[in-house]
Amino acid sequence: MLDPQLLRQKLIETAEILQTRRGFTLDVAAVSALESQRKSVQVETETLQKDRNELAKKIGAAKSKGESVDELMRQAANIPERLRQLEESLGHVQTELTAIAQRTPNLPHESVPQGHDESGNIEVRRWGTPREFNFAVKDHVDLGARERMLDAETGAKLAGSRFTVMRGGVARLHRALAQFMLDLHTTQHGYLELNVPHLMLRQSMVGTGQLPKFEEDLFATRGDDPRYLIPTSEVPLSNTVAGEILDDSQLPLYLTAHSLCFRAEAGSAGRDTRGMIRQHQFEKVELVHIVQPEHSYESLEKMVQHAEKVLQLLELPYRVMALCSGDMGFSAAKTYDIEVYLPGQSAYREISSCSNCESFQARRMQARYRNAQGKPELLHTLNGSGLAVGRTLVAVMENHQDQDGRIQIPLALQPYMGGIKSI
Repeated sequence: MLDPQLLRQKLIETAEILQTRRGFTLDVAAVSALESQRKSVQVETETLQKDRNELAKKIGAAKSKGESVDELMRQAANIPERLRQLEESLGHVQTELTAIAQRTPNLPHESVPQGHDESGNIEVRRWGTPREFNFAVKDHVDLGARERMLDAETGAKLAGSRFTVMRGGVARLHRALAQFMLDLHTTQHGYLELNVPHLMLRQSMVGTGQLPKFEEDLFATRGDDPRYLIPTSEVPLSNTVAGEILDDSQLPLYLTAHSLCFRAEAGSAGRDTRGMIRQHQFEKVELVHIVQPEHSYESLEKMVQHAEKVLQLLELPYRVMALCSGDMGFSAAKTYDIEVYLPGQSAYREISSCSNCESFQARRMQARYRNAQGKPELLHTLNGSGLAVGRTLVAVMENHQDQDGRIQIPLALQPYMGGIKSI
């Protein structure tokens, strides 16, 4: 969530930034009315508490002198009930303010380009040159049709649309990619590997910003106390520090996990219906940084480089894009997307999104550390894909295909394939 002081002391300025840079309309009138009510309740509460204390002193003094305290006791009798009413009113106000805050996106960092949609994104750099083929290029769907290595029909029979069964060489390649990514990040980039739950409590989803705003995008169990299937292991990785106060010496934390991810893809009807690009269930190797505020933007650049290294070793051309203010995710203050080139689409497609959320998630999670002065301070959290395994599989298949429709295995990946050089 945003710092509450922004909504109290800089409400108009904050609303203008959200409107012009995020396209988000903050209900200024509602926030102002609730803040006015909150102040009124707090003033009356403080006055009553003062009156109660003064009456207690007077009652004590009167008793010590043997004087009647009946009138003083009468005056004091109604205070507890009124304080209870005020506490209840304050709770309702805070609940409404929290509900507004939880649906309000993060403020963009000053370096984020202005824009309303992906057309406002800016290319930062490119690596590699798209391969020139001397034969008709196939996309991953056609390549995977051989021996039914990619089988959407059986996936649909089992679970409905946007599910795929992988077989044989492609299934092994998919597994190898995840192991390769984990080994790279843990042995060369300094990450600690975690194995995390795939089902989360509601509060964990609130902590990283998936709830309440994106509930329709999530799958959940039934019952009075549902668990939510993770859309990314950003949720469990980041929430490992929820409610904690870390020592400064514990930072930075670099965490990674390979997990299944589940997304309802609400609102994506008709988009990427062919193949593996947009599935309800997919796998990802996630990267999470938990750092001191003064190091978070340096940490963001490192995270992007860690994700890029995967693509470089797999010999996959890509470009890095700085997302504009209107195209960033809800919790992000700044985001870079890495887009890999897919010959089957003759286009660059997102394969990783790396974001600095600053203190936005930490405030929701109450994740803090003790700074140099020993004072608790909110952490900064960052997350990114290192990488989306299914989309990397697609990129390897399409970029490393040969004229016979076989897939040549990149050199860095061959040890994970038992020395197999093609499938």
